[in-house]
Amino acid sequence: MNEMTLKYGCNPNQKPSRVFMQDGEDLPIQVLNGKPGYINLLDALNGWQLVSELKRETSLPAATSFKHVSPAGAAVGLPLTDVLRKIYWVDDLKEDLSPLACAYARARGADRMSSFGDFISLSDVCDEDTARLIKREVSDGVIAPGYTQEALEILRSKKKGNYVVLQMDPSYRPQELERKMVYGITFEQGRQNLVIDDDFLKNVVTKNKDLPKAAIRDIKISLITLKYTQSNSVCFVKDGQAIGIGAGQQSRVHCTRLAGSKADNWYLRQSEKVLNLPFRKDIGRADRDNAIDVYIGEWPEDVLGEGAWQRVFTERPAEFTKEEKRAWLDTMEGVTLGSDAFFPFSDNIDRAYKSGVKYVAEPGGSIRDDLVIERCDDFGMVMVFTGIRLFHH
Repeated sequence: MNEMTLKYGCNPNQKPSRVFMQDGEDLPIQVLNGKPGYINLLDALNGWQLVSELKRETSLPAATSFKHVSPAGAAVGLPLTDVLRKIYWVDDLKEDLSPLACAYARARGADRMSSFGDFISLSDVCDEDTARLIKREVSDGVIAPGYTQEALEILRSKKKGNYVVLQMDPSYRPQELERKMVYGITFEQGRQNLVIDDDFLKNVVTKNKDLPKAAIRDIKISLITLKYTQSNSVCFVKDGQAIGIGAGQQSRVHCTRLAGSKADNWYLRQSEKVLNLPFRKDIGRADRDNAIDVYIGEWPEDVLGEGAWQRVFTERPAEFTKEEKRAWLDTMEGVTLGSDAFFPFSDNIDRAYKSGVKYVAEPGGSIRDDLVIERCDDFGMVMVFTGIRLFHH
């Protein structure tokens, strides 16, 4: 099959809609269940590229959670700590989750609000553990190179049998030129087939040049994630997973602030005050996520006010004060920051430092590179100039 007719394009009024292979070859995707939409396929194909590259560079199973053609989270399959199991709402599942399930729990859990209704991409054959985790989340679909029979049966039962399940041909290689049309005009360019490996991490420009293996892994995760994130974009990574992604902002410092705020929220969720929130038993995971976001945000009274807290909690929690939040965030460390283009001002570094950033990777090439490097030196950071720009549109 080299063509698939879709219900509509980005919006219901955009008809007709289809995907097809111009060269007459078969499509590299097979629909095993459900009916994918236009945006589903955009998310699936971008996400598949991301996880395939993460797997290649780390040798670990990888997963990503996509929304509106940018990742909300991406991760490799490292084991989950007890705290991560709790904040990702998987502490009720068996402790020895498969590496692929751990990867998806991390990818989904970093920014659970943004991942609500996601499209999932998996680097490896979907197993039963991963399928059971997917089934309990609000999601549109999944793409993987294959599925165990048990996993496929679980996924086919999701959304009253309408959950989208796609199988990707891992041997597929696209043509070197790619095209798209805008306003009736065809654009053509060479594919972004840049391989992000250790060779791009050799130009350490700061006084501190200590780049441990874990940091190298996390830098590659940040850059590969950025490769498939709508620009401008910045990605914070820690312990094998993206913890904050700032996408599609016109100003780079706004990307850094957005990604930093998401990284802060990820870390605040691990504080005792949040871990011990007295949720009512009838409150589901999505509503808990929303309540936590408000509780740690700028207007906690929206969930702590009289008549509000009773809808969520068994008792009114104490407020998480700005001073308490700042004290907790000051304990975050060892975070990696990647940027898809150079930092034009050192204010990005100032903001990154507030979220525990120790390692920075950016292309370099700004007329203010010396000031950005100097600011990294002030904080004892390690900065790598990759020499590569990773715009994605």
